[in-house]
Amino acid sequence: MKLPKLRELKEAIVALVKGPYTSRFPKEAHTPHKNFRGRPKFSQDECVGCLGCENVCPVNAISHEDIVDKNSAKRIMIHYSDTCIFCGQCQAYCITKEGIKLSNEWELSMFDRRDSKETIEKELLLCEICGDVIGCKDHIIWLAKELGELAYSNPTLYMTRLKELGISDEEVKSAVNISSRSDRMKVVCARCRRKTTLTTEKI
Repeated sequence: MKLPKLRELKEAIVALVKGPYTSRFPKEAHTPHKNFRGRPKFSQDECVGCLGCENVCPVNAISHEDIVDKNSAKRIMIHYSDTCIFCGQCQAYCITKEGIKLSNEWELSMFDRRDSKETIEKELLLCEICGDVIGCKDHIIWLAKELGELAYSNPTLYMTRLKELGISDEEVKSAVNISSRSDRMKVVCARCRRKTTLTTEKI
């Protein structure tokens, strides 16, 4: 039998004095290092539903579902913990910097894979002419705030922002209607915006 090396003896003595290097998990909850990359989690208040995180996810662990019916229009943002590799790309490319962030949650054992799905809901903004999805309301408002006065070059942006502030004037549509261009003052998608720009008649 080989004699232990001095380094190994030193480590054994340090372990006896200071305690073991490992934690006592599962008897005691383990607290990971502050830089540990755990499960990403959406923020209901900060996420704007822009789909930036979905576009950069290398393993398709983030997806969405748009549900539009007579009662509501919402986007469900979905994160699958069982597929996620915790790379942090979603956090790095989040436009608000707080919409989705890595947490310290690492113990993700479960009996049913359906429990690995995390969701949040965001309100959708629909075109007032054709009814198609423009995007999430919070995303449009975020864009208007970021652009500042430049947002007033786009009626969809500033009308959404004014409605959010509670200071929109619905009478402006009837005033513009005199020249048959009231559709220019509506919250519309890019396709309908192009039509209203190229025609002088109401759509």
